[in-house]
Amino acid sequence: MTVSVFTPTSSDKTEGSKKSSFPLNRWYVAGYSWELKGLPLGRTLLNHAIVFFRSATGEVAALEDRCCHRALPLSNGTLENGAVRCGYHGLLFNEAGKCIEIPGQDKIPTRAKVAAYPVEERDQIIWIWFGDAEHPAPTGPAPAYDIHSSGKYLYDGSVYHYNAPYQMIHDNLLDLSHLGYVHLKTIGGNAKIHMNAETKVESDDSSVRVVRYMYDSEPPATYTAAYPFKGNIDRWQEIEFHVSHLLIWTGAVDVGTESVTDPDRGGFHMRGFHGITPETETSCHYFWTMATNPVHEPEATKEKVIEQTMLTFDEDKAIIEAQYANMQKFGDRPMVDIHVDVAPNRARRIIEQLL
Repeated sequence: MTVSVFTPTSSDKTEGSKKSSFPLNRWYVAGYSWELKGLPLGRTLLNHAIVFFRSATGEVAALEDRCCHRALPLSNGTLENGAVRCGYHGLLFNEAGKCIEIPGQDKIPTRAKVAAYPVEERDQIIWIWFGDAEHPAPTGPAPAYDIHSSGKYLYDGSVYHYNAPYQMIHDNLLDLSHLGYVHLKTIGGNAKIHMNAETKVESDDSSVRVVRYMYDSEPPATYTAAYPFKGNIDRWQEIEFHVSHLLIWTGAVDVGTESVTDPDRGGFHMRGFHGITPETETSCHYFWTMATNPVHEPEATKEKVIEQTMLTFDEDKAIIEAQYANMQKFGDRPMVDIHVDVAPNRARRIIEQLL
């Protein structure tokens, strides 16, 4: 677990005093452990340009992605003994954002530093804290996700970039009724069953939970490719929305063999982690992993699940970006809600209240 110390400059404090477009005082997903492989990683999160790298001790560091000399992104530079060297004039910065070397110059100005952000590495997920002026330091640890570390599942994941606002991804993930229309070749299934699935929605001030059951339904392509079902299936979908991420547990058992409400049920499982982090007001990063429980040929089955998951996300990305482009084209034309919008609307209200 890694935590850096946030040392805001005066300009950072001024910036932090402005009203944010996004909820603050929480951890957001910044990336995955395996992404830091020897080069600086530049990424814009919540309108902050940030560079990530590993310090000399192997801990994750996050700095403002701007050299204080002539403003080149530090992510254009190189790593050297756990510090990042600017690719323009060679200034070297440590994990706290302090310049520790200027080539050809012995004296280092005290103002030669950049802001450092609090980061925490947990269960292969890199989290970054965005706080307001009153809470620049984390008020608690980053979320745990032991699906990655328990040893019960095999998993993999990646990152998507969306040219659409982050809440549109929330809408999509909280309303899985679209599966029968958008995902015909992967996780879809019978559209009528999806639209009429038994659904329960619960919420509080910071989260939304959706549970859906689809009994005696035909298994979709992803399921049959990964698990030896005998015929029709009893299927479940459990979704937990949190402001910075969603957890989705889906799966199925052979029809009538087990209760889909049993927390220890067997069958085929897909446990998805979905970190939805705004880049700007009109773009976002989608950090995802998918974990599964293969019953035979574990690695080959996992690869099938990951391949099918990526095809699914490709389908979603095409829909969401086309949807947002059309919203831009038609302006503020009103939209009509239907029964499947209960959970997405509750999530939007939570964010509105936090802002």
